[in-house]
Amino acid sequence: MNSTETRQEIVVGVDPRGGWQPAVAWGADEAQLRRLQLRFALSVPPRGDTRHADDSPHHRRLEEDGRRTLTEAISWAQARNPEAEVTGSLLDGFPGRQLALLSREVRLVVLGTRHLRRVEEILSSGSVVVPVTAQAGCPVVVVGEGDEDGQDPPYLVVGVDGSEASGAALALAFEEADLRRCALHAIAVWQPPVFTLSSGDTLFHDERRHLSETVAGWREKYPDVELRPEVRIGSPVEVLAEAGERALGVVVGRRGQGGYTGMKVGSVVHGLLHRARCPVITVPAP
Repeated sequence: MNSTETRQEIVVGVDPRGGWQPAVAWGADEAQLRRLQLRFALSVPPRGDTRHADDSPHHRRLEEDGRRTLTEAISWAQARNPEAEVTGSLLDGFPGRQLALLSREVRLVVLGTRHLRRVEEILSSGSVVVPVTAQAGCPVVVVGEGDEDGQDPPYLVVGVDGSEASGAALALAFEEADLRRCALHAIAVWQPPVFTLSSGDTLFHDERRHLSETVAGWREKYPDVELRPEVRIGSPVEVLAEAGERALGVVVGRRGQGGYTGMKVGSVVHGLLHRARCPVITVPAP
């Protein structure tokens, strides 16, 4: 993190095409829990090739629509939480790029997934979810329109695989569970090797022991969090998605490094963004 001062905001990317309410609600609730400022960001794509046509009127309309949407989102959030400190920023540029830049200065970025399953979400210059998740300098929360409200009693899921990014995800997951006063399911996914000289029972026992050792220190730091460590067998995406079916969210570490195209996220993160029915919280390695 750059400094405490520059990390006192949560930013929510607002889509002018609609469907922004779930992300705004998640961001507003999180800001209230953490007592942080809340900023809504809406980015207007740059003007096109003006050598052939003047698109100034179209660009002005986009800016007007953007300001109107930001005003609506701010009013909606303040109605949800009258004490919220909310601001709005109209940015000039492709949304994915602008939000990735903002992520270097804030505590958390929250996005919606209204267009996640469309081809342009992955291939177009206006795509948002995948490149921001890949390049962000802070955790990114992706909230879908159809995400479940969560189970009562509430719980969070965190994927544990022993990597540096997984350790960062575990830290955030315990912090979130403590803030939300909910249980935390720490899940390691084991895929039996095809060829090995050791028995399956021995390897499975080793995996459980490693998980227990990994979470031991966090149990001491957050004694009020009800922890449920578990090793499951199968595909990490399917196991974590199933475990998070009615969760408040599933937290995973980001393994990719986010290259020029913004497409380098790990297969587990990419799979969960399309498969999970709860919010997906992706945490970069420290």
